[in-house]
Amino acid sequence: MRLHLLALLAKEPAHGYELKLALEQTFGEAYPSPNIGQIYVTLKRLEQDGLVRSQDVEQTTRPNKRVYELTPAGRGALSNWIREPSDGPRVRDDFFTKLILAPMAGLADRMELINSQRRHYLGIMRTLTGLAPTQTAARLLVEGAILHIQADLDWLERCQEELV
Repeated sequence: MRLHLLALLAKEPAHGYELKLALEQTFGEAYPSPNIGQIYVTLKRLEQDGLVRSQDVEQTTRPNKRVYELTPAGRGALSNWIREPSDGPRVRDDFFTKLILAPMAGLADRMELINSQRRHYLGIMRTLTGLAPTQTAARLLVEGAILHIQADLDWLERCQEELV
C-alpha cells in the first residue's frame, strides 16, 4: 500500500479519499478496495518516515482537508521500487508444503488436497471471469490473474501426475 500511494502522489498532491478513489478507478473491481482508515494510517507513517508531507487546505463549505505530497525522499523511494524487479515465482509455496508434509504425517490425502485446491482456484477463476472491467489497467490485472490461476491449475495437474 505504501508504494501504491507514493506512486499516486507522484502525479499530484491528494488527500486520502482521493487516493482511495484513484486506486478504485484505476484497478476497478479486480483490486481489493482499500480501507480508508488503512490509507490514512499509511499516509501518517509515510509522513513520519519523511516520504510525504502534508498540509491542511481550507474549504469554504466543508471542513479542512489534509493534502499529502511527495517529498524528495519519497520520490527516491518510489524510483528505487520502480527500478527493482518484482519477485518472481514462489519457491516457498504454502499449498505445496501442505501437499508434501501433511500426507507424510498422516494428516491428509494428497488427492483430496489437490482437488480442494483445484476447486478453490476454479472458484476464483469464475469470479474473475465474471468481471468485465472497462479500464485497461483493470482488464490487464484480471487477465494476468486468470493466466496465473491457469498456470497453477496446470501445475496441480503435474503434481497429481507425479505424486498421486
